[in-house]
Amino acid sequence: MLDSNLKTQLKAYLERISQPIEIVASLDSSAASGEMKALLADIAEQSSLITVIEKQGDGERAPSFSIGRPGAEPGLRFAGLPMGHEFTSLVLALLQVGGYPSKAAQDVIEQIRNLDGDFTFETYFSQSCQNCPDVVQALNLMSVLNPKIRHVAIDGALFQDEVNERKVMAVPTIFLNGQTFGQGRMGLEEILAKIDTGAVDREAAKIAAKAPFDVLIIGGGPAGAAAAVYAARKGIRTGVASERFGGQVLDTMAIENFISVKETDGPHFAAALEEHVKAYEVDIMNLQRAESLTPGELVQVELSSGAVLKAKTVILATGARWRDMNVPGEKEYRTKGVTYCPHCDGPLFKGKRVAVIGGGNSGVEAAIDLAGVVAHVTLLEFAAELRADEVLQRKLRSLPNVKVITQAQTTEVTGDGEKVNGLVYTDRATGESSKLALEGVFVQIGLLPNTDWLKGTVELSKHGEIVVDARGATSVPGVFAAGDATTVPYKQIVIAAGDGAKAALSAFDHLIRTSAPAETKAAVAA
Repeated sequence: MLDSNLKTQLKAYLERISQPIEIVASLDSSAASGEMKALLADIAEQSSLITVIEKQGDGERAPSFSIGRPGAEPGLRFAGLPMGHEFTSLVLALLQVGGYPSKAAQDVIEQIRNLDGDFTFETYFSQSCQNCPDVVQALNLMSVLNPKIRHVAIDGALFQDEVNERKVMAVPTIFLNGQTFGQGRMGLEEILAKIDTGAVDREAAKIAAKAPFDVLIIGGGPAGAAAAVYAARKGIRTGVASERFGGQVLDTMAIENFISVKETDGPHFAAALEEHVKAYEVDIMNLQRAESLTPGELVQVELSSGAVLKAKTVILATGARWRDMNVPGEKEYRTKGVTYCPHCDGPLFKGKRVAVIGGGNSGVEAAIDLAGVVAHVTLLEFAAELRADEVLQRKLRSLPNVKVITQAQTTEVTGDGEKVNGLVYTDRATGESSKLALEGVFVQIGLLPNTDWLKGTVELSKHGEIVVDARGATSVPGVFAAGDATTVPYKQIVIAAGDGAKAALSAFDHLIRTSAPAETKAAVAA
């Protein structure tokens, strides 16, 4: 099952475990069970501390396996093969059950151990989902640390009947005690905040008590991370308030154009950003959404928790989000057939009919990826021609189960009240309206800046972007901006990082000019 290189790497990791591990496999006669049996045999070969026990007809999902300590009730289980993006989740689960300590902060670990209640989590994932491992790994760790927490990670592509019955149409989808708990990427702290009801208030009180920052950065994507590193290297008090560190990069599948990094993916790149920032004295405040900005000698930023942060300078690096179609049915059927991540959710539509909205690079790449999984793809483009690179268009045209419709304006997503069953579009050349019968709609029509909370405070363009000058300065003194939320053209990671560095240098220059004695200011200005 595992090739020799992977076995060598796994063996090296498993040398870190210090406690015996018992893997109990629930198998049947399926081919998937045969693959799981081979996988578990390969794992057991790599460590004498690992024992595999096979069972049939034990009432558990088959194929699946639990990981636990001998004689103890196992807290975590994988239903299906944890390969692809989830292989790392498997390795971490083995290490943590085997006694290797987690890298989570000690206060977070104690918070997990002190949780009281009965928590049974189920997470539906796909092997191609780059957003799923964060959820799976967080819940696995929680189940290792607290015996009152149990977690099953379920491969939705393998358990299709279950997915259909529970109406799972996006991954990751998380159930807690049989009820929907959440969908999409969630980190350990975010999950804890949802089940530990006092956590938000405790964190808000801690944030409100913080002294003013020299530089406060709002946003933790490439622009925010670069700004934090450059500011911290100047020796000034630096803070980052971010809804999720990594930002939109976390939803990016492949990154092949960041100079000096030949190839990586979004989650790994985001992790590297955070690791780099943490190498400096930067106060990172995660899971914090900014609600308003008040200019002044000390700029104030109010968070959704009610806490207020103060700073001498602020850098806005709030990035962008997927653009909605804004048509009837889109909001009603979001995660019920309307989705924005083909890599994550594509496997859930195996053998079904789907549409991709948008003919740029993202849309065409999505159609190409989906064509290998679904029965048929219809790509709809508003303009008269596709806007994607020619090499992608050639690949698209070579696929037999893809149809391209140009000059198509989507006007409605239809459904039966529970899930999508079709899409209505208008031919812009003839005005004729048509309906497509399908089960999924993948929206790939660009981005919107996350600047709604800034309206009436800083100058915004007609597209909602923060207007900045060549130094990254906004219309408000002491407030700078960088990245995809600004008017700087070409929304690219490398450009956002450069703009973040520039904004930090400009903020530092502003601090020098505004805090120096009057005679020094005159000299600097001269």
